[in-house]
Amino acid sequence: MRKTLLATSLLAAAVAAPSAYAHQAGDILVRAGAVHVSTNESSSSVKGDRGIVAGANLYGKATLNNDTQLGLNFAYMVTDNIGVELLAATPFKHEVHLKNTGVGSGKLGSLKHLPPTLSAVYYPMASGSAFQPYVGAGINYTWFFDEKVTSGAKNGSTFAAPLTKLKVKNSWGLAAQVGADYMLTDNIMINAQIRYIDIDTTAYAEVANGAGRAKVNVDVKPWVYMAGVGYKF
Repeated sequence: MRKTLLATSLLAAAVAAPSAYAHQAGDILVRAGAVHVSTNESSSSVKGDRGIVAGANLYGKATLNNDTQLGLNFAYMVTDNIGVELLAATPFKHEVHLKNTGVGSGKLGSLKHLPPTLSAVYYPMASGSAFQPYVGAGINYTWFFDEKVTSGAKNGSTFAAPLTKLKVKNSWGLAAQVGADYMLTDNIMINAQIRYIDIDTTAYAEVANGAGRAKVNVDVKPWVYMAGVGYKF
């Protein structure tokens, strides 16, 4: 009889325990890990915007390199299956290069950006699953700052004309994601996610002595990968 009661208790515990894995209305999820921005840019030709280069087609393209930083996710479960999530990160830094323009090729400068992204997220799995995949969609605001021009661009050794200033416009765009949590305990999880973000901006480079300004439209559309750990409150 005792063995029967023990077996019954263990079975009941095994059946009941997984239900605690599910995300439930009112839960707060905090995730942290490495987030990698893989740029997927395409750009217009570099064109003169004003001054002595106004209207001139300088040809060429602008490119950005990739970067990895610390990523943070904060999510609140509105219902058992639907949450609201905010993506944050430490500032990403990218080098900006101009290639095959009428004034030469080389490194123009660098910039930093922050990409806060707010999304609605749907978790389709039943409550008993430790594996919790999800899909989401939302809106991104990319804030560009700390734009700098290289010394070579400033003194005219990189390009035919010395450039004194780089400015990049902030961007609004749509974002989509897929991801998954795997619950190691009732509260601790590992997480992986992939995002696609529409970043469409315009960059301006000032020619020395106010002689003119060149601009290029850059459609970045990066893939953003994150892997890390999380905690459910």
